[in-house]
Amino acid sequence: MNVTVIGTGGWGTALAVLLHGNGHRVTLWGRLPEEVDPILAHRENKLLLPGVKIPEAITVTLDSAAALRGAELVVLAVPSHGMRAICRQVKPHLPAGATLVHVAKGIEQDTDARMSEVIDEELGHGGVVVLSGPSHAEEVGRGIPTAVVVAARDGGRAAAVQQAFMNERFRIYTHGDVVGVELGGALKNVIALAAGVCDGIGFGDNTKAALCTRGLAEMARLGVAVGARRETFFGLSGVGDLIVTAFSRHSRNRGFGERLGRGESVDQILASTKTVAEGVKTAKSVWQLAQKQGVDVPISREAFGIIYEGKSPKQAVRDLMGREAKPEFS
Repeated sequence: MNVTVIGTGGWGTALAVLLHGNGHRVTLWGRLPEEVDPILAHRENKLLLPGVKIPEAITVTLDSAAALRGAELVVLAVPSHGMRAICRQVKPHLPAGATLVHVAKGIEQDTDARMSEVIDEELGHGGVVVLSGPSHAEEVGRGIPTAVVVAARDGGRAAAVQQAFMNERFRIYTHGDVVGVELGGALKNVIALAAGVCDGIGFGDNTKAALCTRGLAEMARLGVAVGARRETFFGLSGVGDLIVTAFSRHSRNRGFGERLGRGESVDQILASTKTVAEGVKTAKSVWQLAQKQGVDVPISREAFGIIYEGKSPKQAVRDLMGREAKPEFS
């Protein structure tokens, strides 16, 4: 197939390499010269995916019209906060009938829209496919065995994307719960950030296990309230993604939380990193969505307080532990 990957971040680069390895004709498009020029010079994304060579056969370009010409499959690999603007930029050049896949894990601030909703609003494309699950770019780019899901309302479209991406090191399952798969990928970033706070404070395994387990419960509770299936959160796009994001050394969200737990401010961390921790923005969206739905999300509420209200991480833990006694399942 003719495949265009939109976004030269680590994830977009890793997927371009994977799709090329599957025999597709791949074009990787970036928005900024400072992103694209070093990749062309070194055939490597030294900043965001160091050590993974980008084959010469992959076209890397700044020209969106040329990148999308003849594309049959378009992969939107950009952060959630930039999705709407990128959709507007590529819309004039998007071929009719191209299959769209997005791999972003976030909720749009202010609108509380999931990424498939943003894409549909901007591109009028109701058949977008979601790819999500426990999949750090650093490992996928190196061919380390990984399993994810692709979700779509159209089962045939999901199956076609499954075939395009799947190989012996990248296993894909199809799924019909678009809402649940998208929310699992977004909500787990906030819980993983909170898990990182525990690491930064210096708590142990007990604390982190409790936080992730109860965090999964509130992910499912909020997901069901907005139309997802509860069981989705106990699959790859829920608990699977939560495990990898809360515990991995590659996790930007866990790392951001760890620095918060050590006493750094949000502004200090943001000023010293070029990578995106989706959970920072998503914490606000999740709290807004939970309030709108009337759903109890105590861990996400405390994460919001730490990031946006300057609350002490240790006080947030005390407030969580001091909540009223209740049954585990009710």
